[in-house]
Amino acid sequence: MHPAFSVIFFTTASGAGYGLLVWLGVFGAIGLLPPDRWFGVAAFGLAFALVTAGLLSSTFHLGHPERAWRALTQWKTSWLSREGVAAVLTYIPTGLFAIGWIFLERNDGIFAALGLAGAVLCLITVWCTAMIYASLKSIQRWSNGLVPPVYLALGAATGSLLLALLAQLFGHQSFHLYAVSLVTVTLAAVLKLAYWRAIGKSRSESTAASATGLGKPGLVRLLEAPHTESNYLMQEMGYRLARKHAERLRIVAVIALFAIPLILLPAAALAGTSILTAFLLVLAVASAAIGLVVERWLFFAEAKHTVTLYYGEESA
Repeated sequence: MHPAFSVIFFTTASGAGYGLLVWLGVFGAIGLLPPDRWFGVAAFGLAFALVTAGLLSSTFHLGHPERAWRALTQWKTSWLSREGVAAVLTYIPTGLFAIGWIFLERNDGIFAALGLAGAVLCLITVWCTAMIYASLKSIQRWSNGLVPPVYLALGAATGSLLLALLAQLFGHQSFHLYAVSLVTVTLAAVLKLAYWRAIGKSRSESTAASATGLGKPGLVRLLEAPHTESNYLMQEMGYRLARKHAERLRIVAVIALFAIPLILLPAAALAGTSILTAFLLVLAVASAAIGLVVERWLFFAEAKHTVTLYYGEESA
């Protein structure tokens, strides 16, 4: 599939923003983060900026972005619609939680309940985003049970890294934040590697023979291409990526998204000065951001739609 920048930015930015909101809700509710006003301004401001920018960017991939609101009406049958509804609903408890944190300097009582409710809705929204792709049986590499857990784990991991950095900058760092970041990054790494292993072993059941229904007489091969030049279907659904390039990019993603943060997090926890700690956490966040973009680009570029069977591909 064609790795459009708008969709890559949408899934990475909104995932990190929702991950940050999840951890703000959880740590705020259980009292591990104080309701510091300016910390709240920075943390909620960054989270809402990432979520909103990501959601808006997703409309740029539509033929008529001005009609995007109509997708909300199809929630009974469409994961895209369910994601939109969940995203809108998420603003309510998280927004009220942010108001309590920033203006009233409270994250207990009713505001703690709002934070936890918002965290649940954030997870549901990210799950719906992942299901947009995982529900497409016509794309073998997306129709995989590991896609939703990977999306959730990556959102939680990037959100925890952002929270660790912000907490350090505002003097609220603790062992629990480092521990959560280490666990979530490790979990995301395990799930992503398992996903790559799964798609490497599995093969699509669709072939040129099954797609055309001409398999019984014998071997089915393309006699002549349907088009003499590239068309929309092949540009969007038949994106070609050489295996050697995919392998190199996977290595880049693993190093930048998982290995470097897992090295820098313990180093930051043991650093002797707050300036050095903040610098190491900035590097960890920056590295994870680069690795996440590479990972998400690969997620789209390695996928192939079964429509390509009609254009000469032996399997999808």
